Amino acid sequence: MSEKALTYLMESRDRLLQKLNEFLSIPSVSTDSVHKNDVRQAANFLETYLSEIGFENIKQLETKKHPIVYAEYTKAGPEAPTVLLYGHYDVQPVDPIELWDSDPFQPEIRDGRLYARGSSDDKGQVFMHLAVFEALMKTEGKLPLNVKVCLEGEEEIGSENLYSMLQEKKDLFQADFAVISDSGMVANNQPTILYGLKGFTGVEITVSGPDHDLHSGMYGGAVRNPIMALSHILASMKDVDEVVTIDGFYDGVEDLAEEERQLIKQVPSEDFVKATGITETVSEKGYTAKEHTMARPTLEINGIYGGYQGEGTKTIIPTSATAKITCRLVPGQDPDTIQQAIVSHVEKVAPKGVNVQVKKEKLSAKAYKVEPNHPLIQKAAESYTKAFGKEIVFVRMGGSIPVVEWIEDIYNMPIVLLGFGTPDDRLHSPNESFPLNSYDKGMETLVYYWNEVANR
Repeated sequence: MSEKALTYLMESRDRLLQKLNEFLSIPSVSTDSVHKNDVRQAANFLETYLSEIGFENIKQLETKKHPIVYAEYTKAGPEAPTVLLYGHYDVQPVDPIELWDSDPFQPEIRDGRLYARGSSDDKGQVFMHLAVFEALMKTEGKLPLNVKVCLEGEEEIGSENLYSMLQEKKDLFQADFAVISDSGMVANNQPTILYGLKGFTGVEITVSGPDHDLHSGMYGGAVRNPIMALSHILASMKDVDEVVTIDGFYDGVEDLAEEERQLIKQVPSEDFVKATGITETVSEKGYTAKEHTMARPTLEINGIYGGYQGEGTKTIIPTSATAKITCRLVPGQDPDTIQQAIVSHVEKVAPKGVNVQVKKEKLSAKAYKVEPNHPLIQKAAESYTKAFGKEIVFVRMGGSIPVVEWIEDIYNMPIVLLGFGTPDDRLHSPNESFPLNSYDKGMETLVYYWNEVANR
């Protein structure tokens, strides 16, 4: 079955690339209301293509903003497994447009890469799945397993309507497992299994003092400076060894097992110094930089502002200061509990003479992890290796994909993250691209994977 589908993909490569280019040419920017009709056009494209492939019950589920494209294939029979395929068809804005070397919505191939907004995140990877389904249907007349498709148009604006839709239509999306291709590999042509994601939460701390800016000569020494007070609060949250000092922050966090440390050690090392321009890496005491970024929780100050920002000096005690903080979480940590721990810490260390308010951010997600030896993961590893001709590496990622936690929370099903992007894809930036090597070998991987899963 695999060989016929692979031959079909090879012989149809030019036509399929042209079809992908048609999809990428639609400026489905979900953040900008100017592109509302374009987002709908992208949904219409998917609806039409799914119909051409042979899917059933195809429809656009309306939300308060952009639709979710749903389709299903149920002819594999009740004995075959059912997969929920999630992806998104909306894209980031292209700004700054002047930094693009070609029109972001006129796809162009250069040096083995397909340049266009959405080529990697996530239209290109969504299209790969559909092209593979087409190949299987055209060569075998059927798919080897049952499929439910959930393609949303709001991922780049926080998937604000997806969670409620998954809850409301639980029976519609119910499956044996889920597959998401909205991630990548650690290096070009290095097959990678992503078996864990960090969770996410955040707070905003505002320290208020006088009701107007004060002359620092007249009031310095009598009035608490909000920026100094905020600095005191922030400095108390982490020590010089990168250990978070907030009571309860590490409650429930398990130490890294030696087996997992060995998996992380096998991941090709990124040169953090060269890639970022820093002088040296700094990680939590007792852990390497790779271990910390992949598998240990973090707390970071993302922004701080207050007082005079202009040229020269303005001798004031400012009226207020604000800091934005986010935490990346690991299994065992609950976002709400972490937020409350930060609030309690701030209340404990806040200096006298100022008012302190902590605003809890609404967008949060729990960490996700599946065991690397899970049968679905092992089948994915075998499929990657067969297609790419290289041994797989297993990684946990420091980033967060909220839909992963939502699917696990609502459906309690295993989730397989089959990503084919690379570190050079420039997601969300000018000159986003996707390597055609990943495109071709990624579809080969998917052909093998769907057949392997069906033969459970």
